Amino acid sequence: MSNMNIVCLDLEGVLVPEIWIAFAEASGIPELKRTTRDEPDYDKLMKFRLNILKEHGLGLKEIQATIAKIDPMPGAKEFLDELRSLTQVIILSDTFTQFAAPLMKKLGMPTIFCNTLEVAEDGEITGFRMRCEKSKLTTVKALQSVGFETIASGDSYNDLGMILNSKAGFLFRSTEQIKKDYPDLPAYEDYDELLAAIKDVL
Repeated sequence: MSNMNIVCLDLEGVLVPEIWIAFAEASGIPELKRTTRDEPDYDKLMKFRLNILKEHGLGLKEIQATIAKIDPMPGAKEFLDELRSLTQVIILSDTFTQFAAPLMKKLGMPTIFCNTLEVAEDGEITGFRMRCEKSKLTTVKALQSVGFETIASGDSYNDLGMILNSKAGFLFRSTEQIKKDYPDLPAYEDYDELLAAIKDVL
């Protein structure tokens, strides 16, 4: 087993439920159900979300109250624990530190690279700072540039860059449309299958 591998996993839809969908349900605002599965342009999606929050007078506190009630998907922590006993794992997510932190505790504090929200004194989310352009793909390429081989898995449009540019890449609980558009990518629905596929390439 080579120790030069790093597994890069998406967070939402793969290890934890979609945060914005949970918040849409809690707040009764259906427009907030749009995710990167529906809108490939993340910048556009986030601006749309922030406008809706502003309209309804909702801020970070309200979203964090919902996040406090979210648990990892059944089996996610066990999957992650086993994977981390075999190799290095980094979660690459377009979510924000302020959302991810409580979820990382529930997952046993894996390493996560994500973005950050700009929050006013009164808790209004005024903007967001992306860590870098095309963060998942850029991070995978950076890891490769310092001698690592990457293995990647995710469910959405914004995961395709890292999946297609890794030594091995897998779709996990993805949409029918993405599976149809990328028929060559192995697609899995349960953690045992994904774990077996990753072990095969380690």
